Amino acid sequence: METMVFESPIQSVPALAPDEDLALVRASKNGNHASFAVLVRRYDRKLLRIAQNLTHNLEDAEEAVQEAFFKAYQKLSQFREQSKFSTWLTRILLNEALMKLRKQRSLREQSIENDCCSDSNDLPRDLSDWAPGPESLYGTLELRNILTRSLLILSPALRVVFILRDVEGHTSSETAEILDLKEVAVRSRLSRARLQLREELSKYFRKSK
Repeated sequence: METMVFESPIQSVPALAPDEDLALVRASKNGNHASFAVLVRRYDRKLLRIAQNLTHNLEDAEEAVQEAFFKAYQKLSQFREQSKFSTWLTRILLNEALMKLRKQRSLREQSIENDCCSDSNDLPRDLSDWAPGPESLYGTLELRNILTRSLLILSPALRVVFILRDVEGHTSSETAEILDLKEVAVRSRLSRARLQLREELSKYFRKSK
């Protein structure tokens, strides 16, 4: 695939509020490459972090981010401005990262919307009782490394919900919009992800006395 590099004469990119993305998007649609370069700089680290947490492979993550920006630029005219640009861009990134993950595992096609697990409220009850939960463990470096390795036990559909909610800090509503899911499905998948991670992490931690 042809690599598209977005360069800008701007040396220092000021922090932007999310609603300022729209002006940059409209300028980009009119052929202003520098405006799109600002968007790249604004979101490249966040997208790389998401892709790496999902694929657990830096090279695949970097390629997914590059391809996501390339496709976003190509399809910019299709962005109808009915949602945040960051939501639309993250959705493209997740599709690219999941394709990388499918190639890694050589499994049949998977998708965010069509997971093998059920979104019912039937959650396992026989888990080890320990504290704190995985959502609060992400703070320190050592625990973060343990949790990152433990993410591999989750299916892609559960992993991406956990990453968006508990790692990136998106709300259930924002996560639902990014993944094109109902909030109840997001909450169900997040509960399953946390419970599976808690069971896995109980191998590393004993019950607090």
